[in-house]
Amino acid sequence: MKQLLAILTLFGSLTFTSCEDFLTEEVRGQQNLDTYFTTADECEAYITGCYQDITCGGWWNINTVWLLSEMCSDDAWMGNTTQSQSDYISLAHYQGNGASNGPISNFWQYRYKGILRCNVAIDRISNAELEDKELQARLVAEARFLRGYFYFELARNFGGVPLITEFKMPEEIQGITRASLEDTYKFIEEDLIAAAEVLPKRSEYADADMGRATSGAALGLLGKVYLYQEKWTEARDVLQKLIPESGYTGEDAQTTEYDLLPNFGDVWDKDFDNSVESLFEVQYEYHATLAVGGSLSTITGARSCGAALGDGWAWCQPTANLEAAYSEDDERREWTIIKTGCTEIKGETEENFAKILNDNKDISVYDDCVEKYNLPENSLVIDPSGHKSARIIRKYYLPLNDRPEVYNTDKSPLNHRILRYADVLLMYAEACNELNDDTHAQAALNRVRNRAGLASVSVTGNELRHAIRNERRLELAFEQNRLYDIRRWKDDNGKPVIANLMGENGSFVKWNTDPATRDAMEWDNQGEASDKGKSFREDRDLLFPIPLYEVTMSNGSIEQNPNWN
Repeated sequence: MKQLLAILTLFGSLTFTSCEDFLTEEVRGQQNLDTYFTTADECEAYITGCYQDITCGGWWNINTVWLLSEMCSDDAWMGNTTQSQSDYISLAHYQGNGASNGPISNFWQYRYKGILRCNVAIDRISNAELEDKELQARLVAEARFLRGYFYFELARNFGGVPLITEFKMPEEIQGITRASLEDTYKFIEEDLIAAAEVLPKRSEYADADMGRATSGAALGLLGKVYLYQEKWTEARDVLQKLIPESGYTGEDAQTTEYDLLPNFGDVWDKDFDNSVESLFEVQYEYHATLAVGGSLSTITGARSCGAALGDGWAWCQPTANLEAAYSEDDERREWTIIKTGCTEIKGETEENFAKILNDNKDISVYDDCVEKYNLPENSLVIDPSGHKSARIIRKYYLPLNDRPEVYNTDKSPLNHRILRYADVLLMYAEACNELNDDTHAQAALNRVRNRAGLASVSVTGNELRHAIRNERRLELAFEQNRLYDIRRWKDDNGKPVIANLMGENGSFVKWNTDPATRDAMEWDNQGEASDKGKSFREDRDLLFPIPLYEVTMSNGSIEQNPNWN
């Protein structure tokens, strides 16, 4: 499938029309919907194009909101303090003026672009005259899975959104209004249920089709949709189909399709793309001329800290608060965070770390930082004056031996994991705990903990609830879950968890500003204020704003979220 994506990128860029020919000839390189979808190859190629809309062919369209969600949580700072941060700070620091935010606007626009493509696919492929009816049904199911995923991304960021359920021309949706969140989720559920009934299992796909949506991916995402709505019974009943410890033995069980990798360090390793732990991930590869690779390795990489480390952009840096949440014996900490003062980078050979360190020692602030922060001899320095936390994300980092010749945006060969089995186990644990089934909740939770080298837990009830929530933070850091988890979870006082973390009296805000707990390197760099989240408002900040241009162009039929300017 990666090869086909590259081919589509190439052909999608070929438009060979001249100004003189514009009025008399069809634009070459583009397809007429009325004459397309006549062969299985055309239908399959179009569906593959729908997968491209997951990231929309540009790092600024989707990747920035994936990272922005982390910046709005207690796990990450915006990070880069050497460049303008306005688009990110306005939302990440809850300043209340993000309705004209560029990344949010792009995200909304391109998620609907993906929905449009899926609607076209569902309409045209359903009515195509193909001999292979099984393939035809599968392609429609893939489109329904992707449409459900795109709408889920919109719903968890904006709430209820306009539902466009079939292919329509622009004039046909004039005056459309936002559906309720309940109706939006209901539509997503219908798409994912239908997809799960038709899509093949992971093991039933040929190697060339690896990366396409599977019935297991549809079940896993459906379980998350139920979980977000606190439909605990429905979430448990769907997710148990993927988990052998659940005891489920129905005909639709997939309890042998997925498993945890033995080593946590392999989860975000390029050599373990599409592993047994992966339910769904974005397919990337390095190509010298085509933009078919990922961008997050560059966007989140260290900036101007030595050539061998990689000249990244330093966005979305781990907080010291997240680092402190890991216990000393939790091996996931170093596989999640690369920190100033470290004497190794997980996954790098000693020889390659020596190369990185040799270049790193040439930066002008190296000796001063070692002395000021009492760092170990021969340790790494991620310049604290340009990096808010002097930390970068290890999960997105590419070791030297894995890097392509050109280390830049759209060139990383590392797939992006959207849904993996550890997430499924923890969602199942959460649902079981809420249904007072502590036995199954403990078993699922402990599978994740034991893989990280941690002891099993035996707590029950509310203590188990907190243990599961903490495990989600540690296991799934920087995998686009944390913000949405702390928005949806209710704390012991009945308030959303995020409302207790953020705000003037929020525990996260206090942790970062109290001399007893604040991190020295973070505090020394006020290029990004350490009181992030102080102006959080519960009556506004549980959702992002609808892009202002959408509200304006709709002449008021699309209403803004509460209390956004």
